[in-house]
Amino acid sequence: MRKYYVDNIRWIIILLLVPYHAAMAWNVWGEPNYIYFESNKIISSIVVFLSPYFMPLMFFIVGISTRFALQKRTIGQYMLERTKKLLIPFIFGTVLIMPPMTYIADKFNYGYQGNLSRHYAVFFTHFTDLTGADGGFSVGQFWFILYLFLISLIAVGIIILQRKIMHLKDINIPLVLIFLWGLPLPLFSGVLSIGGKILVEYTYIFLVGYYIFSNDDIIDKVEKWKWIFLCIGITATIFNVYMFIWLDTQQALLNTIAKYVSEWFMISSLLGIGKGYLDFDGKILKYMSKRSYTFYIFHFIWVVLFQYLLFNVCSGNIILLYILPVLFAYGATMLCCEICNRVSFCSFLR
Repeated sequence: MRKYYVDNIRWIIILLLVPYHAAMAWNVWGEPNYIYFESNKIISSIVVFLSPYFMPLMFFIVGISTRFALQKRTIGQYMLERTKKLLIPFIFGTVLIMPPMTYIADKFNYGYQGNLSRHYAVFFTHFTDLTGADGGFSVGQFWFILYLFLISLIAVGIIILQRKIMHLKDINIPLVLIFLWGLPLPLFSGVLSIGGKILVEYTYIFLVGYYIFSNDDIIDKVEKWKWIFLCIGITATIFNVYMFIWLDTQQALLNTIAKYVSEWFMISSLLGIGKGYLDFDGKILKYMSKRSYTFYIFHFIWVVLFQYLLFNVCSGNIILLYILPVLFAYGATMLCCEICNRVSFCSFLR
């Protein structure tokens, strides 16, 4: 049976990326962004509230999905599908979508005077911090697709090794691990980190999803504990926001603990809530699920473009400058989804 809650959690997370990425234009910790307006603690709190568990949950549910995919496909079929689904869109996005994004960033942040065609030379020759905020080379939001491809390769190697050593296709995981899986997370902090994206941590999370949370008995147990997990997760998340954004004196150790407790329990609770309330199908849900991948590919460029275009129009009104680009980006991205859904040569983007 298809796990509809996995599909529904995925597209809901991807929709939330629009306000998340829009809020980065006001971050207070000095992270370079394609469009940067000014520091704002309230809007920055949106990013910090979501960031501990937001993308990790995506790797988690991909790990769960992989378990079910490998029940219907051979390893070879799975890797061929991963190459078509991930590597090709990654190249497409890096070559065709990222140069216009960094061009807008260069114009807005540094006053670049050249046109877009001239800026392609800048993009492919200027390597700095890889954020793209200075017009230089960046993979932008496509880091997630690249990591998924790399982690798929790593995971397949581990799965093959496990099957050869243990002579088992599946491993029975103790139920107690639903409470303990988050304990190793701090050990991965900074290990193989590229632009703040920790490959080892995301690989671990993917494998936890694959080996532990794809088990129906464990998911049923998580569903029973979902509200307790949510209370712990929300509490840790609020502490993380307070210490990182609002507290004048930084408490690095406590902040780190709060971040990982938030990641640990928010992921568990949201899976339980998804299983309890989102495990069903319908026309709208199916529609959104089928377009979620295309939405991910195109959403960020529209956020950046509309923030750039509306800056002078909404100057002085932070609320409008935040809300209008978000709304316009949703509309433009859904239009891209519909075009890709109807044009045959865009099939690799859906």
